[in-house]
Amino acid sequence: MEHNKNEILRKFPSVYEILENKDVEPLNKTFPYNFIKERLNVLMKQEKDNVLNLSNSEAENIDEERFKVECFVSKLKDDLNNFSFSLKRVINGTGVVIHTNLGRSILQERAVKNVAEISSSYSNLEFNLTEGKRGKRYSHVEYLLQKILGCERAIVVNNNAAAVFMALSSFCAGQKKEVIVSRGELIEIGGSFRIPDIMKASGAALVEVGTTNKTKPADYEQNTNENTALLLKVHHSNFKMRGFVSELSSKDIVSIGKNRHIPVMEDLGSGSFVNIERFGLPHEPTVQEVVNAGVDIITFSGDKLLGGPQAGIIVGKKEYVDLIASNPLTRAFRIDKMTLAALEAILFEYLDLETAMKRIPTLFFLSQSNKDIKKRAFRLLNKIKKLECVNKNIYNFKVLEDLSIVGGGALPDYELKTYSLSITHKTLSANKLSQIFRSARVPIIGKIKNEEFLIDIRTVLERDFKDIIQALKSISDQKYEYF
Repeated sequence: MEHNKNEILRKFPSVYEILENKDVEPLNKTFPYNFIKERLNVLMKQEKDNVLNLSNSEAENIDEERFKVECFVSKLKDDLNNFSFSLKRVINGTGVVIHTNLGRSILQERAVKNVAEISSSYSNLEFNLTEGKRGKRYSHVEYLLQKILGCERAIVVNNNAAAVFMALSSFCAGQKKEVIVSRGELIEIGGSFRIPDIMKASGAALVEVGTTNKTKPADYEQNTNENTALLLKVHHSNFKMRGFVSELSSKDIVSIGKNRHIPVMEDLGSGSFVNIERFGLPHEPTVQEVVNAGVDIITFSGDKLLGGPQAGIIVGKKEYVDLIASNPLTRAFRIDKMTLAALEAILFEYLDLETAMKRIPTLFFLSQSNKDIKKRAFRLLNKIKKLECVNKNIYNFKVLEDLSIVGGGALPDYELKTYSLSITHKTLSANKLSQIFRSARVPIIGKIKNEEFLIDIRTVLERDFKDIIQALKSISDQKYEYF
């Protein structure tokens, strides 16, 4: 009977016979020839494996029509129509607004259009159109940062870790200079980013002062000397200290720095230009507040509370930012034209804070009222109830009260009231539902609570509704065993 299976395999058309079919030719306009050939080889191997796995009786009665050129062409077209890149758009149903694993902040529409415009053509990235000679790439965003924040100078690098590293390196590298930091601010954030490790790599000598829970002015004052390069303040990320604690404010440290003629640097982490208390959230220092406190160098992220692209922004006093800008590492850490295009468009929105809160997705997600989230949740539920393909006896859908978080290291101990769509299944576990929704054409990433698969509507865009509906339609056409 093995002979019979080999006879079947010999009836398979050749790869080139299929590739030369007239219906394959249009695919070459969308996909590289070698990629089409590779996918066809995969499909043919799968079909051959299927034949080899047949029982003897199945092999005897196999329909040989499925091995015709036209059938393989049809399979190839279906396969390529379902193709997507590895990096793909997903629906964030987790309720984590600034979700690092899901790309943090969503870009505002104007920013997306500006990226497309700039990246699809040549641009004046480093060309001064007025003078007709070489220009500086940071000039495209520096004037906006100066206008919004009231700072003297600004440069931008590829992320905040690079901004901190470059600033410390500019003051300390090769000089064995000391940087004073409170023990309570020697933080670690995601990806094992530790302040002590960054300082060591930058060439700075760490001087810890105070205790984990209490730091006083005298702790700084008694440890400054002629070798002190900076007083560094680090904003807590991903944690809060409560109880018997005290720390110096930005103004307190600036006062000490002025008296000792030592510059002060502050790493704000999730830099915000908007007082988020207006959203009903606890206070987080804004970049404007820190600039007004007189801090000499301030670093913060572009893709967290700011709501822009990944970037590390350095602002402050001209003499110090000039020093950092002259660091040879500036070229290694510089941002590209696409990031600049996105950042300029986002900063432009901040010229009017009220407009920014409506147009920048991160701010919109944080400022939504509970009432509006609930309305959107029931609108999605009503759309689902109209689906004939979903067996209501097997699935159960409902809207329930839930909690979201800000994410990105901001307000780690604060939860926002929200509403989620709950999906349960008669035989499928919540874990299996989560797996199935992740495998949708547009993956849907939710959360699991109390054995229910939840899609938090706070972080779901209106345009995502149709993809959630489509995913449910596709799922209803498939059979799954209990997981």
